[in-house]
Amino acid sequence: MVYEPKAPVIPYKRTCPFDPAAEYAQLREEDPISPVTFELSPREKDGWLITRHDHIRQIMTDPRFSHRSELLALVHSPPFEVEEYSPEPSAPGNFVRMDAPEHTRYRRLLTGFFTVRKIQQYEPTLERIIDGVLDEMAALEPPVDLVKVFAEKIPARSTCSIMGVSESDLTALAEHFSVIMRIDYTLEEFIHHNTELNATLERMMAERFAGDPGDDLLGQLIATGELTEQEMFNIAWIAIGGALDTTPNMFALGTFALLEHPEQLAKVRERPELMENTVEELLRYLTISHFGASRVALEDVEIDGRTIRAGQTVVLSLPSANRDPRYFENADAFDIDRPSRRHLAFGFGIHQCLGQHLARASLRIGFQKLFDRFPDLRLAVPAGQVPLRETAMHYGVYELPVTWG
Repeated sequence: MVYEPKAPVIPYKRTCPFDPAAEYAQLREEDPISPVTFELSPREKDGWLITRHDHIRQIMTDPRFSHRSELLALVHSPPFEVEEYSPEPSAPGNFVRMDAPEHTRYRRLLTGFFTVRKIQQYEPTLERIIDGVLDEMAALEPPVDLVKVFAEKIPARSTCSIMGVSESDLTALAEHFSVIMRIDYTLEEFIHHNTELNATLERMMAERFAGDPGDDLLGQLIATGELTEQEMFNIAWIAIGGALDTTPNMFALGTFALLEHPEQLAKVRERPELMENTVEELLRYLTISHFGASRVALEDVEIDGRTIRAGQTVVLSLPSANRDPRYFENADAFDIDRPSRRHLAFGFGIHQCLGQHLARASLRIGFQKLFDRFPDLRLAVPAGQVPLRETAMHYGVYELPVTWG
């Protein structure tokens, strides 16, 4: 059969705030390696959308697929005209868009800061941060926007603590990241916020290299003597941007999902030992990386009878993989009793999310303390009025009005 490339619509439009679009389920059953065309690509404009769990996991561990930015097509086109698309190789330190051995070097330097044991040692600090945020929230007159008063504050303050970023710098960085992590910005907005973001990070790194680097994560990396100022700039960009754009969305969207599934919320409140598994199920069920992950074939690769040509970009739909009925029984149900550890919300293989243990701990402690402190927490508006964060790299909600008492 000859397959004609189709225009990509990634991600497809949702009709339910918690479910991927129905097109993914249809493709997963009928055309799991589906042809698409990318408007902006350095080489091959024809590519593939992958929707099954086993295919995605296979590609994520196959060294014949690359992460290198100069080879990848853009999954989404920016909302303004681009005359020419000629991506350059990743800058030093931008390890998320590198392959081994370059990626391995940076990963080795960073891994020790994010081990399970290291995060367990950090949990008392995390608990104090969350208690402080909840104290501030309790002093407010409801209704409040949970995104602003809870979801954004915890990762921000954790980042200040772990990375030694001042509150004023983090406030500025958060404002700029909130724009450039969208996909609906204007060219003027992008230039302004990207310029200001880079200037803030450059100043922060210059101050560290010129004086006392500090004993926080960034300071300890500088003290190794293995990283240049440019490398540290890009590592800080990834670490801070990741913290400010992922966990806040999981906090807000996860709270929304729990409030809309009261039987599941009641169950975890009656059995707090289920909170760890509740977090895993929320990660699987919601999968905020709604654009998925992307790779490019370095050589011709055959998967399940389809040939992916060298130079073609593949988009790996993580939300679809995490709803694959071959891996998860009754996959579209939200069930906190489900053993969900096989989900791909953090990716898989050598590029699996470095901060996953910190994210898990933050969500577990945060949700537990939130619902302990506010047992009658509820939406302050009908669910259909909650604004969904569909025009951003990570899915979530822009606001979550809640009340109590």
